[in-house]
Amino acid sequence: MKLISVQVGRPRDLVWRGQAVRTSIFKTTVTGPVRVRTLNLDGDEQSDLTVHGGRRKAVYVYPSEHYDFWRTELNEPGLHWGAFGENLTTEGVLEDRVAIGDRLLIGSAEFVVTQPRQPCYKLGVKFDRLDIVKRFHQSGRSGLYLAVLREGTIEAGNAIERVESGDASRTIAEVAAGKDNE
Repeated sequence: MKLISVQVGRPRDLVWRGQAVRTSIFKTTVTGPVRVRTLNLDGDEQSDLTVHGGRRKAVYVYPSEHYDFWRTELNEPGLHWGAFGENLTTEGVLEDRVAIGDRLLIGSAEFVVTQPRQPCYKLGVKFDRLDIVKRFHQSGRSGLYLAVLREGTIEAGNAIERVESGDASRTIAEVAAGKDNE
């Protein structure tokens, strides 16, 4: 498993379909080391802490393997890392291979897998498509949230090491599909 790219973003205000919207879904790729804090990455900030961020959703991960699907599905051949608002674009961290409670070491920071992403309407704002939230959920390509267990520094190119396995019967894919036994 590998960290392909790191993205951060600050809240911005915009008007979408006549409504004022404050969002942090627009991310910019960072080169070099990035400090991981308990609630986010340096340079990153969530806009609405009632649904995003906090300790259990400090960092959003999205697999690079899903990008070809979305480039075709959305007819967006230029889709770039961070397009789904993720902080970390990864290789090998797939929803059916990662479980709730898995502990991951990236650089000098340690994380725990907490839950799949359930996007809000702001994904629709990003793509200017009302149907994308439903399509995203139906695709089974949710990505996942991490809590920070140990602050540290990460950067693109870092290996991602699973240092402890969580509950293998509760993969991100199963939880996202509603097959969670909890």
